[in-house]
Parts: sequence; structure tokens; C-alpha cells
Amino acid sequence: MEQLQELLGHPTELYNLVKFKMSGSGVSKVDQDLLSDGLRACYKYLNETGPSFAVIVQVLDEKLRSVSGYVEWREEGGLCWWIGLVGGSDNPVACIFYLVLRALDTVEDDMTISLERKIPILQNFHSYLYQPDWKFMDSQGKHKQVLEDFPTISLEFRKLAKVYQDVIADICHRMGHGMAEFLEKKVDSVKDWEKYCYYVGGLVGIGLFQIFSASKLKVPTAGQNMELVKSMGIFLQKTNIIRDYLEDQLEGREFWPKEVWSKYARKLSDLANPENIDKAVQCMNELITNALHHVPDALTFLSRVKNQNVFNICAFPQVMAIATLATCYNNQQAFRGVVKIQKGEAVTLMMEATNIQAVKAITYQYMEEIYRKIPSKDPSLSKIQQIISSVQSTSKLRSGFISRIDYMLICLSCIMLLVAFWSSI
Repeated sequence: MEQLQELLGHPTELYNLVKFKMSGSGVSKVDQDLLSDGLRACYKYLNETGPSFAVIVQVLDEKLRSVSGYVEWREEGGLCWWIGLVGGSDNPVACIFYLVLRALDTVEDDMTISLERKIPILQNFHSYLYQPDWKFMDSQGKHKQVLEDFPTISLEFRKLAKVYQDVIADICHRMGHGMAEFLEKKVDSVKDWEKYCYYVGGLVGIGLFQIFSASKLKVPTAGQNMELVKSMGIFLQKTNIIRDYLEDQLEGREFWPKEVWSKYARKLSDLANPENIDKAVQCMNELITNALHHVPDALTFLSRVKNQNVFNICAFPQVMAIATLATCYNNQQAFRGVVKIQKGEAVTLMMEATNIQAVKAITYQYMEEIYRKIPSKDPSLSKIQQIISSVQSTSKLRSGFISRIDYMLICLSCIMLLVAFWSSI
């Protein structure tokens, strides 16, 4: 009932959520009967390695389907996150790409594995793709199944075309070494934070860009555009790290840069103490200000994407990240529990963010939301105002795009109100 009341206050989101559910999500799933036992297991792991909510959002056109069958988004910690492409039955390249990186990430996140054992595994992980019997049975991580049955994943990897194998192995190699580097040292400076986010976020974007290019899709050329893709991946990872402060603290992980948090506390863990809530929020606001500098890069890249499916795949995680930062900004709840985007809002963003003007309008809206929440005495006041002004200058609001509430939405809201009232008596 609480979720229903929340949705009733946002009729556009309610309408889009109902429309999305009634349409069956518009999805054409991979036919499980056509899959080999190995691929069936891989798709099973794909669904298991995210928490409770997985929504398939778009059927790809025929040309993209030669690379991938459908796109899947997953809610992790209350937030729908971009997993990326899920391969079709004939070429599951991005499904395998995701599972390989998920296995690598599971090793990094598992705090029960000693550094002496973990670091060599991360550094050599790319080589395990070519070792048919390699698996790891000692993980206590929540996604340990991808390590325990890694022979199934690596077998499907070796069935891919060499061009895709090369991309996945290279990204895995570079990411594993980057993860190992930051196990041996802390994220001290903002430059370190940028570098770590490149290893675990930027490389994912670069890998997908290379997969798109290898599949002969119409995507922007490399060069400067690769830097924009890297920036977009870094932006997503920074958002993830900002949002997951409390979860990481509980697991014994620290990714906020000391250069920033040391201005507000003696230890990073001190920010979780209720008596430090004001300083904690100021610290988070400064990190959000830093992350928002990547938004213009995302808008520039998206303006150059001509393939509709590629655009949708790239745009949705970006607007979700912007929405997440808007929700986290100046929000004490980030230090008390999960800060999440409502499902209705996520579906609305997914349905709206299908062209560059829409993405710019959405961005403008969330910049306005952040601007209204800026505290007058926040240490990052001038910087956040400057970046918001810069983003908004490239995100001209199209009249009538935001907050469209037509007669159908009003009728639907009235019906839902009557249902809620009827169920309460």
C-alpha cells in the first residue's frame, strides 16, 4: 500500500509502469529450448547474479541481434543498473562478457579471501579463460556460483569468435591488474579515485564499444569518442561508489578518496556515526559535484550515436545515474540505509530516454532538482552551482517534455485512488 501511495503522487510514473507491465515489457526472450546446456546455465547465472528484480527492456533490431538477443536491466541495492547486452542464442558475446567480469568482481569483493591469494588470482584471471578446468571453490561471495562453475562460462567464451575473445580477455586482463593495484594501496587522492573507476567502470564501457564496433554496428569512430565512452563508464562507477558508502563500510571496503573525506572526518567510517551526519552529507555532496563533471561527456557522446538500439543501451544507465545522484544529493538517508530510485521512475526514464533531446530534458530536470537542494553553507556551493550551470547550458529544456500529465493519466490516478480507498474500508 505504501508503494501504491508513492506512485499515486507521480501519475506519469504510475501510467508508464502499468503500461510497461501490461505490454509484457515488449520483450522477445532467447528461446531456452534452442540453447545448449552450457548457454542455458550461463543465462541462469545471469539472472541469479543480480538481486530480486530483472526487467528486459528492449528487443534489438536484426542487425544487433546477430550480436545480442535482448537487453536486460537489473535492480541492485534498489537501483536499476545497466548490465549491458545479453547475447542471442547464436552469439552470446555480451552475456559471457558480463559473467566473466562478474566472476572477476566477485573475487575482488570477497573479503574472506586473503590478499596473498586474491592478488595473483586477479592478475591472472584472464588466463583462466583458456584453462578448461579452472574454478574457485573457496569464495563466500554472494555470486560465488560464477566462480564454482567457471568451466562452463570459459567454455562458452572459447566458442566465441576470436575478435570477441580478444576484447573480453584484454578488458579482463587490464581490469584484474587494476583491481589488484588498489588492493595493495588505498584510494587516497581524487586522481586515485578516477583511476580506480576507470579500471572497474571505464573499461566496461570501452569493452562494449569495441564489441559494438566488431559487430559492424554503426557507432561513432574511436579516438576522441573512446575518451567519452571511458568518461561515461567512470561516471557510472563513481555514482555506484557514492551510493554504496554504507554497504561498503559494512563489508569492510573503502572507495571514497581520502583527499576528500579527510576534510570532514578522521576516519572514513566516522561518517556513518549519527553525530557526524552533517559532515557526512557535505562530503557526499562534494563527491557528487566531482561526478557531475562527466555529464557533458555523456551528452556529447550520445549526440553522436545514430543507431537507435545502441543509443538506448547507452542512454538509460546515464540518466539513471543522474537520477541517483539527484536522489543522494544532500540526503542523510544515504548514511542510514539504501537510497533507491522507485521502479515507476526507472521505467519512466527507460521509456523516455530514447533520443538526445529527451535525455537533455531529463538531465535538465535533475539538475534543477539538485540546485533546489543546495545548502546555502555547503562547502562545495560555488562548484556545484558552476557545474549545474554548465550542464544546463547544453541541456536546453524542450517545452512540454517534462511532467506531461494528460487526461488518461488523471483518469488512471482516479481509478487507482478509488481502488486504494475501497481496499482500506
